[in-house]
Amino acid sequence: MSSKSGGSFFAFLFGITIGGVLGVLFAPDKGTNTRDRLSFKLDKYKKQLEDLLEDLVEHGDSLENEAKSEGEKIVNDAKVKAEKLLDDVNGLITQIKSN
Repeated sequence: MSSKSGGSFFAFLFGITIGGVLGVLFAPDKGTNTRDRLSFKLDKYKKQLEDLLEDLVEHGDSLENEAKSEGEKIVNDAKVKAEKLLDDVNGLITQIKSN
């Protein structure tokens, strides 16, 4: 999960939570029923957030390792291309000096 999609997901969850809280608070029901429903929904969202954080902790290392290996591939490819360019430049310099 990229940081943008992670941030969007948390904003989405936050929006749902706030909407749920406001909906429950303004619903025409007894205060005790409203508080019970609000408590139940907040516990439900808390559990979902805990599960999400657990998933991020479990899979965060694999995402980091994957990004690191991709970065290493890019650096190695750039190094190979730079060495080839250097060889080509050295060949051109040799040709120019021999003429």
